Amino acid sequence: MQPKEIRRRGALQRLGAVVVAASGLGGADAALAQAKPIVIGLPIAQSGPAGVADHADYLNGAKLAAKELNAAGGVKGRPIELKVFDIDIMTPEGTQATFRKMADAKVHAIASPFVLIPIPAMEAVANYKAPYLNGNTSIAGMEHRRKNDKKLAHVFHIDPAETFYGAGFPIFLEQLQASGAWKPVNNKVHIVTEQLAYTQTITKTAQEHFKKRGKYEVVKVTDIQFPVQDWGPVLQDIKKTGAGILMINHWVAAELAAFAKQFSANPLPGALVYLQYGPSQPEFLTLAGPAAEGFVWGTVYGAYADKQGTAFRDKYKAEYLGKGGSTGNVMGMVYTGGGYDTVKLLAKAWGTAEPEKFEAVNDTIRKMTYRGVNGFYRFDNPLQAPLHYPLETTKLEEGVAHLFFQVQGGAHRIISPDTLKEVGFKGAPWMK
Repeated sequence: MQPKEIRRRGALQRLGAVVVAASGLGGADAALAQAKPIVIGLPIAQSGPAGVADHADYLNGAKLAAKELNAAGGVKGRPIELKVFDIDIMTPEGTQATFRKMADAKVHAIASPFVLIPIPAMEAVANYKAPYLNGNTSIAGMEHRRKNDKKLAHVFHIDPAETFYGAGFPIFLEQLQASGAWKPVNNKVHIVTEQLAYTQTITKTAQEHFKKRGKYEVVKVTDIQFPVQDWGPVLQDIKKTGAGILMINHWVAAELAAFAKQFSANPLPGALVYLQYGPSQPEFLTLAGPAAEGFVWGTVYGAYADKQGTAFRDKYKAEYLGKGGSTGNVMGMVYTGGGYDTVKLLAKAWGTAEPEKFEAVNDTIRKMTYRGVNGFYRFDNPLQAPLHYPLETTKLEEGVAHLFFQVQGGAHRIISPDTLKEVGFKGAPWMK
């Protein structure tokens, strides 16, 4: 190193010490501020027609986890740094461009809520072996990783596949009917489905499992195309079919809120209405208002309301919403916990393996277990994904629970599974 460069680095170090002193940091805090950070790259959609709310939830959860870790001294004295990269999740080109930027930035890990086209994202970082944790909820993505295990050994999924939506819904209905809390007006099922690979897979799986189990019959499938401009034709179709069970297989909260308003104003009497996933996003309750009451929705990955989950919810609300939150200032129920768990899970792995040694970190993640606010994580299986409870494991503390919520009193309340439920099912206003 040349003398001039030595002098320059010395000046920078002295400047850093001045900045730390001026900030009032001392002792462990000062050491943390000067230590080399562990950088997590987050591909977060900043704008666009879909996904922004979920991505904001994930980022908030990740920020809360990083704040807690850094307040406790970081990981082996090194602070966690979150680096956000804007992403276009609607195109493979936009997705790949952002993932390549994260690799070029030499991040220590990639933590992603989801992308709509998962395989190009994996391929974009196939040669950059930093751990890549994602919540894509995609059986196609999981199978692609499995079939390319050596190349994509660093890719981990934080939630079960979307196929469990289709497999789990018939079981939920059977259990609800058996409990006596709900008596269907008939056993007909009408599925309304969007033309996305994710929703199409769920619909196909639901049809297969309804037929296999034989309790309820799918009598109609109505296709919709995002963005839905007018629910009028769909509602007419629903009325005409007259099914006692409606599965609205769509994931965009604002459009489901519009559906809820229009359906509530002119409902199909007695029907149980299930809105697949979308109400988890905060804007659903905000936009739907009182019309949201009584609707049921589900997620294969969400924040529990047990002791650990409630503590997280309270911290999240205090950090971002103010104490208690409100219907107009709502906490998301899915990716808030996902972002929080992912950062905490990575920190646990880095406590054992050096962040720069990617292979060692990936091996550690593959062998470790972690109980987060969204459930129990393990990756020692061909898909490198947590197990679905109750279809892959019958033990709650060995998997991630499939949660069913109902809007009651303007809030999302867990009604299934019994091991985690907050309240029982309550007949919707149009069911009386």
